[in-house]
Amino acid sequence: MPTEFNITYSTQNEYDSLVNGAFWQFLIIPEENDTQQVIDWKLESNLPLNQNESVNGLGFKSIHAQTESKFTEADFKASFRVQKKSINPFDFIPNQNWQIDMAEMLTLSFRTTHDIFLRKTKFTNLPTDFTTIFPFDTKKNVFDNLMALNHWVFIHLFFKVGVTHVDTPLKEIIEKRHGVCQDFTHLFLAIARINHIPARYVSGYLHQGHGYFGDSQMHAWAEAYVPKAGWVGFDPTNDILVGDDHIKICHGLDYSDCSPLKGVVYSSGSNKTSHSIEVRASQQ
Repeated sequence: MPTEFNITYSTQNEYDSLVNGAFWQFLIIPEENDTQQVIDWKLESNLPLNQNESVNGLGFKSIHAQTESKFTEADFKASFRVQKKSINPFDFIPNQNWQIDMAEMLTLSFRTTHDIFLRKTKFTNLPTDFTTIFPFDTKKNVFDNLMALNHWVFIHLFFKVGVTHVDTPLKEIIEKRHGVCQDFTHLFLAIARINHIPARYVSGYLHQGHGYFGDSQMHAWAEAYVPKAGWVGFDPTNDILVGDDHIKICHGLDYSDCSPLKGVVYSSGSNKTSHSIEVRASQQ
C-alpha cells in the first residue's frame, strides 16, 4: 500500500549587515523514480523571489531563487507531497560468494561504467593508518560484507549532533567516534570503495516515526552496487537497509554533491542560519 508523505523544509537566515540582493540554489526536491512520485511542491519566502526549476549535472532537480531586494532576514519554507510505494529491500537473491561477485566487478567494462563511484574524495579518503580498520571477508559475498559494514559503522560511531562539521576529516571522525549521518555515510563509502565496490552518497528525508537516529536537517545514507541486485541503499546511522521511510532527493560522490543549500549573498559581515524538517506520513 502506498504512503503519502508531507514534507516541510524550513530555513531561517539572519544577517548582521544589510544584504543587497542574493541568489540561492536549493537541492531539496525529492527524486521521482520507480518507488516515489512527487505530487506537488512549492517554495515560499518572506522575500519577493524570481524562482525556476533546473536539473544539475548529475540529473537531479534543483530550485534557483533570486532576489534584488535589500534585507537582513531571509526565510524559506518548501512543502512537498510525495507518494511512495512499499518496497522489500531484501527482494533479490545475491551471488553465493565473493569470487563470483569480484569476477564481475573487476572487469574493465564494469570499472569503466562505475568509475566515478569508486573514486576517493576529500570526504571519503581513508587515511593509510585505517585502510584495514574493517577488513572484508572473502568467504562471504559482497552483499553480506556490506551488511556487516553497515552494522560495524553503526556500532563504531556514536550519533551526536554538534561535534563535527561539514569539513571534519575522516581521520578525526574515526578516532573520536562521534558524528552525524553524513559522517556515518562517508565512512561507509570510504571502506566500500577501497574494496572495489561502487558506492554513492545519498541525501534525502527520513520519516522518524519509528525512532530512527537523525537530526533536524537532511538525512544521509549510502547506495552500494550489489551484483544481481544493482544499487542497494544502506543506512549505517540506523543499521538498516533503506526502505519505506527514506525519501531520496539525490546522490553524488559525497556531501559536496548533495548540499541542500548553496548561495551568493551580496553583503559583508556574518550570518546565522537554522534549518528544520518535518516529515509526516499517512496511508493512502
